[in-house]
Amino acid sequence: MEQSESADGPPVEALRAVFDVHEVRSDGRRRIYYGESLVPEQMLVREIWPAFREAGYDVQAQVADLGQTDVVIVEPASQGVEGVPWKNITLFALTVLSTLFVGAYAWYYIPLSDITANPLVILRAWPFTAAVLGVLSVHELGHYAVGRYHGVNVSLPYLIPFIFPFGTLGAIIRMRGQMPDRKTLFDIGVAGPLAGLAATIVVTVIGLSLEPMTVPSRVLAGSADTIVFNNPPLLDAIAAVLGQPTEYTDPRTVVHPVVIGGWVGMFFTVLNLLPVGQLDGGHMVRAMLGERQESLAAAVPLVLFGIAGYLHYVRGLGLNQSVGLWFFWGLMATFIAYNGPAKPIDETPLGPARMAVGLFTFALGAACFLLVPVQVIPG
Repeated sequence: MEQSESADGPPVEALRAVFDVHEVRSDGRRRIYYGESLVPEQMLVREIWPAFREAGYDVQAQVADLGQTDVVIVEPASQGVEGVPWKNITLFALTVLSTLFVGAYAWYYIPLSDITANPLVILRAWPFTAAVLGVLSVHELGHYAVGRYHGVNVSLPYLIPFIFPFGTLGAIIRMRGQMPDRKTLFDIGVAGPLAGLAATIVVTVIGLSLEPMTVPSRVLAGSADTIVFNNPPLLDAIAAVLGQPTEYTDPRTVVHPVVIGGWVGMFFTVLNLLPVGQLDGGHMVRAMLGERQESLAAAVPLVLFGIAGYLHYVRGLGLNQSVGLWFFWGLMATFIAYNGPAKPIDETPLGPARMAVGLFTFALGAACFLLVPVQVIPG
């Protein structure tokens, strides 16, 4: 049975022009319209979305098979963070602790016995934590700020605590609701890499300007394997501009751990710019190329598997010399390709300015790429 609509409710007149409403039900904050669409699904959303959005509502459509009931779901658009974001706060606190512990033990060479005796000693690693979480948080906050600017419902960043070598697996945000157009999709997608790279450059400059660390004799005398993080071209370029070394002839001397924060920012930028799925690169290329993005995304796993095969069969490197890394990301790209980027309602192509920004961003990402980013050297 159809319910009456309040004057300040959803603009039902815009819906009735393209949708024959049979029944209206309320489900909490949502209003669900059952009936028959008079136009194809994509056209239905495109026709009614502007009016509903202007009235402060998000709208989704589910057009069923021929002869079955179609559904339009309407709910108030989010106006920002509602209540205390406890999940975000909890994950942030856990990631601060995990990066402090990993930083103290792995990068500041504080013995585990000292940490056990006095857990507060991990606070000495705060520059490492600030560097790593700084570049990751700025990246995600770039998405968040631009998403809110465009009126898209995006969450605050979720930081992910982990163990070695950095104490975190990165950070993510969630995008809810409809994507208005390709311009909005592009702006949200590109904002993260550009903001994150700006923070990465600042962190790298600071790290290279700090006094290098001295590796304790007990660490050099140990027989454990050593993880080597090779320099991406952008890091070498920054070091060259500053006239600062990134390697020292004395094996007891290494760069300050803050430089690792810059390395993390560059490495995560490369991964995020892969043009597949819900990654930043996937959103950007979807906005730049439209549905042709799917063809490019299908080739990404093959390229990553090809890199792993080249390193192993041509250069003779093992799994622990980035072969396993690229093979793993080939599998990941295969998996996340099934959940493609957001589909904008308005498919109007991007202008030349945004296309140029996109190409520039991918060029910066290329400056962060190297075939063998990580190597494990046996002790």
